[in-house]
Amino acid sequence: MRTVGVEEELLLVDPETGDPRARSAAVLAQAAQEEPDQDVFEKELHEQMLEFATHPQSDMAALRAEIGRCREEAARHAGEIGCTVAALATSPLPVSPSVGENRRYQWMARQYGIATQEQLVLGCHVHVSVADDEEGVAVIDRMRPWLAVLSALSANSPYWQGTDTSYSSYRSRVWQRWPSAGPTEVFGSAARYHRRVADMVATGAVLDEAMVYFDVRLSRRYPTVEVRVADVCLHADTAVLIAVLTRGLVETAAREWRAGREPAGHSVSLLRLAAWRAARSGLTGDLLHPAALRPAPAETVVRALLEHTGDALADSGDLDLARASCEALLRHGNGARVQRELLERTGRLRDVVVECVRRTQG
Repeated sequence: MRTVGVEEELLLVDPETGDPRARSAAVLAQAAQEEPDQDVFEKELHEQMLEFATHPQSDMAALRAEIGRCREEAARHAGEIGCTVAALATSPLPVSPSVGENRRYQWMARQYGIATQEQLVLGCHVHVSVADDEEGVAVIDRMRPWLAVLSALSANSPYWQGTDTSYSSYRSRVWQRWPSAGPTEVFGSAARYHRRVADMVATGAVLDEAMVYFDVRLSRRYPTVEVRVADVCLHADTAVLIAVLTRGLVETAAREWRAGREPAGHSVSLLRLAAWRAARSGLTGDLLHPAALRPAPAETVVRALLEHTGDALADSGDLDLARASCEALLRHGNGARVQRELLERTGRLRDVVVECVRRTQG
């Protein structure tokens, strides 16, 4: 069974006011002091962000437990220096992001200007194991039409600098400001994939291979494909759903490749529109159906994803979990809907953040 690892980026905030706090260096120092051998938490582009990565897991219950434990540990370490964490993909409250001091981040600040300053956005990245680069690229080619559905399910960023953006996932729109971000054309082989990455680095517009921000890419460090389209999810159970569906998509794509089925030939321009539609409406309106990239109700598209991955999900024992979690999201809403309902009830974005802190830890 394919293993899955999840990386989550969390927002550091004041526990009383909800204001973002630029304290990641202090949190990491606290974590290192308590656990000198820990390799779970990492710095990110901005000092208001803290990232953690789970270990590879094949069992989804074990993955859920580890995500919960990492969130609790992040909150505990942050609490030692007077702040806490929130699984919010953008800050609902106004913030002046602080770019980290290391050489890489400062290069990005010089190269991209205000676009770097604005990238205080927090995602959920899912790694799924593959046999080799050939299988990985075959998977990348065949997953493309379905990625926008993952974005809609995970959408958790309706607010930006104190304003309702009218988007469900505004994080994904900000992320597209990187010149290397977004959907890709069909590569057809690992050799073509690696040649494209090398050509992009050779332009000098990106620093290195790590800055090739494809929606799905081969990992540089692990034998995995890395899917990068999801917002960080407010609830840990939603993060597990995204991991389950991602593994299902990878396994389904690999089976199609082995059976000789060609990938859909959807153009990058249409895939960008599908991603925009998912970011705009989330689960509250139409999405573009991956088969023909024409509008269909979100409920129809989500159920099409379950049908598309059904055999793989059944074989891994995840089908009932995926169905139940998708039905719950369609009924109760993703993180974006929850945030808007909280604001309607409380009337203050600060109260939204404080409640989301509570929900981050379950």
